[in-house]
Amino acid sequence: MTSATKPLRADAERNRVRVVIAARELFASHGLDVTLDDVARHAGVGVGTVYRRFPNKEALVLAVFDHVLDELVEHIDAAVAEPDAWVGLSRLITDIAEKQAADRGLYEICTRADFGQMERISAHFIPTMEALVSRAKEQGALRPDFEAPDIGPLLIMVAASAELTRAIDPDLWRRYLTMLLDGIRAGCSSPLRIDAPTHEQMDQAMRDKHA
Repeated sequence: MTSATKPLRADAERNRVRVVIAARELFASHGLDVTLDDVARHAGVGVGTVYRRFPNKEALVLAVFDHVLDELVEHIDAAVAEPDAWVGLSRLITDIAEKQAADRGLYEICTRADFGQMERISAHFIPTMEALVSRAKEQGALRPDFEAPDIGPLLIMVAASAELTRAIDPDLWRRYLTMLLDGIRAGCSSPLRIDAPTHEQMDQAMRDKHA
């Protein structure tokens, strides 16, 4: 390696960081449908620079959200470690809702199977959520007909309300989250007349939505 090549590599790394930062900003504000050309313009680099570092959008999505998904796993682990299962469950739902409300791209990556990240989330999310929900029921804090696969649709509803009411008040979604959390606590008097979906059914529904 010659000294002349080192500045080029440093420049390439700086450009990579610029691309990732630009993509993070665009994904957060516009979602995952932005193109690599959009990212290049926002980063102030040539399109070829983006494609040299990231051959497709999935590779860029992975680079942007890899650390975010690690944070989600940490939130899940913290919820399971909480002695009071209701506190852990409600805090986890709130934490994820907060992240999704602030980041449209994160919301989409958690609900779209076509970017290949749902498998990573589900592998950690499903068994820990099953255990947390079961423990919350045993502690008498969670309504007995609530099931772990119900969590995903609840989060989607909260994220949709955040998107709808963002111009009114960016925190208005918290009102609806409180209503939803109250509705899943033990002692709710209204019976659920339809069974919860399975994890497999929810996974297929998300795949079909974006087919």
